[in-house]
Amino acid sequence: MIRFILGKLLYLVPTFIGITIIAFGFVRVLPGDPVLLMAGERGVSAERHAELAAQFGFDKPIWQQYLDFMGRLLQGDLGNSLVTKKPVLTEFLALFPATVELGLVAIIIATVIGVPVGVIAAIKRGSWFDQFSMTAALVGFSMPIFWWGLLLIILFSGILQWTPVSGRISLLYFFPQVTGFMLIDSLISGQKGAFTSALSHLILPSIVLATIPLAVIARQTRSAMLEVMGEDYVRTARAKGLPPSRVVGVHALRNAMIPVITTIGLQIGVLMAGAILTETIFSWPGIGKWMIDSISRRDYPVVQSGLLLIAGLVMMVNLIVDLTYGLINPRIRHK
Repeated sequence: MIRFILGKLLYLVPTFIGITIIAFGFVRVLPGDPVLLMAGERGVSAERHAELAAQFGFDKPIWQQYLDFMGRLLQGDLGNSLVTKKPVLTEFLALFPATVELGLVAIIIATVIGVPVGVIAAIKRGSWFDQFSMTAALVGFSMPIFWWGLLLIILFSGILQWTPVSGRISLLYFFPQVTGFMLIDSLISGQKGAFTSALSHLILPSIVLATIPLAVIARQTRSAMLEVMGEDYVRTARAKGLPPSRVVGVHALRNAMIPVITTIGLQIGVLMAGAILTETIFSWPGIGKWMIDSISRRDYPVVQSGLLLIAGLVMMVNLIVDLTYGLINPRIRHK
């Protein structure tokens, strides 16, 4: 197990270096001058422009800027925002709980609905439920997030007026952010109606964000269950007269969950990408909206370090998923 973990960690090193190159180069191919954007409508003289460029290192060759960036990164310095002047890590940690809360609720919705739907579709293969659920999954996977989000806003927020349009909680409530998770903070605040308000603000964004992972998980579960149901040990279990619930739940589903767990882990990256659009549509103050705003402002340190932090989290989640294989199926052992 230790050798497996070390091997995975060593494998992540070149991957992370490649991500630093992509993150560093991405913001520099975008049109626009960060110095002029910082100056705003006032503008700057040529002398002041050169002074600011030298202050932030933009006058150096690209390769030198990259080496300076890597040198600071190895020292744990992610830099300061060009706009707010605050450390990037401080801003990231302040906004990260909002994205985690949204992502956790979305992946819970996708898993709780997607796995049972996939199992039932596999058991009732060829039935109306199988055809309907897989068609719905295909539609959900193909539907653009921004279009789906706007449709839900028009229907549930505009026409029916059941849910709020944007934000995390009503402006009527104010309390200290203890954990950063609005559901928890609103609940422990003791303010009447605060938890309900936070929950109502979370419903639509989490459903929109969960749509694509739900479709993928449902289809993967169905495919894995169909493959496992034809194995000899499943037929043997049936021949022994075991109840269908035990055959499906213990013998089939446990082994089918291995590729499903992999799929769920890979959906973390999809959630982070989807969160950018979802948070923008619903004005959700999380990492996604922060990144979009930083890209429009050419805030190089925020975009570079934000991409690295997100990529690092995704890689760690994938490592954890690999380690769970042995827990799900005892026959799998990492030596």
